[in-house]
Amino acid sequence: MAFKIRRRDVNAPKELIKTKIKKDDTVKVIAGRDKGKTGRVLDIDKRRGRVLVEHVGMVKRHTRPNPAKQIKGGIAERESPIAISNVMVVTSGGVATRVGYKMEGARRVRIAKKGGEILDKKA
Repeated sequence: MAFKIRRRDVNAPKELIKTKIKKDDTVKVIAGRDKGKTGRVLDIDKRRGRVLVEHVGMVKRHTRPNPAKQIKGGIAERESPIAISNVMVVTSGGVATRVGYKMEGARRVRIAKKGGEILDKKA
């Protein structure tokens, strides 16, 4: 009897991916269908290495009406996740940049490699 491998398990990495991109960052898409678009990060899937960006990777989903849940049927447009390697953080000046870390007092903060701007909000 053959051993069946579930496709979902094949594609998913075993451990969480470390990323310097955080939720609510403004990012720019650097590769793929939506190259050049910018948007805010809505969610990060560290297990699959994907990120959900506002108004990027829009797909149409066909929904069936469900009166019990007050869901109106039709065609809904929503974001789909894209690979985290295809986005770069954008500074307040609008420049796409890589991200580094530096110590500021006792805190480790994220900085933009281009310009050295601090990306983390003051806590």
